[in-house]
Amino acid sequence: MIVKPKIRGFICTTAHPDGCREIVKSQIDYVKGKGKINGPKKVLVIGASMGYGLASRISAAYGCGAATIGVIFDKQGSGSKTASAGWYNTAAFEKYAHEDGLYAKTINGDAFSREIKDETIALIKKDLGKVDMIVYSLAAPRRTTSDGTVYSSVLKTTGGEFTNKTIDVKTGEVSEVTIPPATEQEIFATVKVMGGEDWKEWIGALKAADAVEDGAITVAYSYIGPELTHPIYKDGSIGRAKAHLAATAKEITKSISGVTAYVSVNKALVTQSSSAIPIVPLYISILYKTMKGMNLHEGCIEQMQRMFAEKLYGGSVETDDEGLVRMDDWEMRPDVQEKVSAAWNQIGSENLADYSDLDGYRRDFNMLFGFDAEGVDYEADTDIEVGIDSLT
Repeated sequence: MIVKPKIRGFICTTAHPDGCREIVKSQIDYVKGKGKINGPKKVLVIGASMGYGLASRISAAYGCGAATIGVIFDKQGSGSKTASAGWYNTAAFEKYAHEDGLYAKTINGDAFSREIKDETIALIKKDLGKVDMIVYSLAAPRRTTSDGTVYSSVLKTTGGEFTNKTIDVKTGEVSEVTIPPATEQEIFATVKVMGGEDWKEWIGALKAADAVEDGAITVAYSYIGPELTHPIYKDGSIGRAKAHLAATAKEITKSISGVTAYVSVNKALVTQSSSAIPIVPLYISILYKTMKGMNLHEGCIEQMQRMFAEKLYGGSVETDDEGLVRMDDWEMRPDVQEKVSAAWNQIGSENLADYSDLDGYRRDFNMLFGFDAEGVDYEADTDIEVGIDSLT
């Protein structure tokens, strides 16, 4: 069938298999071009099918030569319904990895569940023995805990209403949005979903099963951002969850022997998660124009390759005073933030192109789902029923 993007809000309900394959190939080629990294050799990536998780898996495999197991939660294409982008990404990654002689297997299911943890541990024990790195990169809107309780996260403030500029990405209209405060129950639920509880459960389960090497590293991902986004992010409900994530890193390191846990604070980029947060898409559009103009822009793959090569496995782990790995170091440079702040104060619907790269934002959003990739004929019929080698 001919596949076109069908966008509803901040979600695209279709994905293009050929586009996803080409985008994955370009990320692999980037990492190959950067040379070898003296890093981990047996890596588990929890949340491996898109964004930073996928880029981590590619960086581990093609930078470090690592065997990788990925945990995903994606849907296969059938009939007239395409697979999810994560499914196509994973199919492409496994195809290329196997052609290049790299071990790569995938488990598809709810990473929050005990069933998937047990299935993953069994595969590790059978094929790899133990892993020496665990990447935790889940970005889910809800979580079902072992007792059957379902928690849903919210994107709200925690200190009263907050009003600021936002953008309609489809129309380019800049307007004001008011974000309501979360209730204590909503904050609690958001921490349950996006905090560190499940991360610690994963590491504890791996350790109890003797499936993790002594001296292993585990890393989870976070964001802080500038003051203008703090009310909705750092100081919002999601920020409470990320604070819990950072505290959990210290708990894991202290309580689970042989494993050192880190949180990497990454750059603001277009992801399914960031697209859903009011105010943030406008900030990212301004940031893109600023950093591209200063030759400082990075996407997910550039961030993760640099994290592996320079921050985690460059000799010694590089962190700030709070023990955080700062991949947002270029974004938070004072000269970058001064330009962004000045643009924020001036921007409106009438001068959008002067101060932002909305076209770049839109293209990155489309590429999340395999659209706008170079060299792909989007008018041609394509087979949407693509299998993942290790799942078929």
